[in-house]
Amino acid sequence: MAAPLAAGAGEGESGSGENPLRMMFVPSGDSQVILEGGEEIARLLQKETGLHFKASVATSYAAVVEAMGAGKVDIGWLAAFSYVLAREKHGVDLLLIVDRFGSPFYRGQIVASAAVGAARLKDLKGKTFAFVDPASASGHLYPKALLKSKGFEPETFFSKTIFAGSHNAVVLAVMRGEVDAGATYDDARAAVAKNYPDIFKKVRVVAYTKDIPNDTVSVRKGLSPALKETLKNGLIRISRDPKGSRILKLVYGITGLKDLDAFFDPVRQAGRLLDLDFGLSSVK
Repeated sequence: MAAPLAAGAGEGESGSGENPLRMMFVPSGDSQVILEGGEEIARLLQKETGLHFKASVATSYAAVVEAMGAGKVDIGWLAAFSYVLAREKHGVDLLLIVDRFGSPFYRGQIVASAAVGAARLKDLKGKTFAFVDPASASGHLYPKALLKSKGFEPETFFSKTIFAGSHNAVVLAVMRGEVDAGATYDDARAAVAKNYPDIFKKVRVVAYTKDIPNDTVSVRKGLSPALKETLKNGLIRISRDPKGSRILKLVYGITGLKDLDAFFDPVRQAGRLLDLDFGLSSVK
């Protein structure tokens, strides 16, 4: 059931038909798939909240950050490092954290063409390599950090490096022999497996990064508390609905959305099981 427009969508206000809330997605996969999914999320959110939305896909990870800083985007579906940048530079607020298969964390991977025969990171010395985007945690930052932690200098270790723009593009570039190896999230090969069923044979994992915090749904600085609460509740309801859940999984492999406070649920559960309140019930 839609929330009343008084939640922040009066005529001319943010979320109204003539002034929809602008929602932008990072181009981590197939941009057309992400756009179509984003537009469906916008429609589902309108049904849940009574607010109006306009969805778009950025040309790069950094473009979302800058658009939010300039007040041109209200809601950003941000990768981990994009969120950190947007928070530090522009004071964006974290709304929800993406959940994938019960975890708020994921990891990156370094993959190589089976034809290269690389079994370890050191086997990639002198090879050509594809990263995703400069602001991609799993497709650039963490893999570079992994290389440095093993004593390899990323700037000189490879004979050539490129930014392919998306995780799908990196996987396909490795499969087609355009580069010898690349960095993606774990396991980005599955996103293209329907069209390339032999991808798991042609592209093999060489190493994994440390755990990375999952993507976020964030809002620009200055968005009203009432709007933020309406958006948060609407998105959570969508994530629990079969149709909404399917769309979220299609767009970014999302299996749920979590409020930060939900991380403390196991603590609450333990306290209830032990019937503990540490005398706080008497505190006024």
